[in-house]
Amino acid sequence: MMNWLTILTLVAAIGCGGVGGVFFAISTFVMKALRRLPPREAIAAMQATNVAVMNPLFLGMFLGTGLTCAAAIVRALVRFSAPGTTWVIVGGALYLVGTLGVTMAFNVPVNALAAVAPDDAEAPGRWADYARRWTAWNHLRTVAALAALAAFIVALRR
Repeated sequence: MMNWLTILTLVAAIGCGGVGGVFFAISTFVMKALRRLPPREAIAAMQATNVAVMNPLFLGMFLGTGLTCAAAIVRALVRFSAPGTTWVIVGGALYLVGTLGVTMAFNVPVNALAAVAPDDAEAPGRWADYARRWTAWNHLRTVAALAALAAFIVALRR
């Protein structure tokens, strides 16, 4: 029978894989596709994407994984002598800081693109700056989520 730490670690791993996969897709082809569009079209598409992402399924996975990681860290600290607990703490911290924290501290503030009118004269420059900065931070949170997944897999193997 699985214990709570194993269950939390497994659920956190699945969540990190899902979130990491979404961010990987955005970094590897969505942003590349948007950069091929004229700036006004890219801005409009990104604005629509930023509205569409605010849905219960994605937010549930994204924030729920954060809650699961936090619970797994607490459980690992309580059962610190159990095999793999260090990896659970590492995985949880990677997700909480590198994925959730980076999103809140860097990706969300960069989303000031929402206030840019696609036909504004400054839109092309604003889009270029946005695409560069936002994508760089997205790469980081992708790596963090996938590294967290790897840490949870190691923890589960212990």
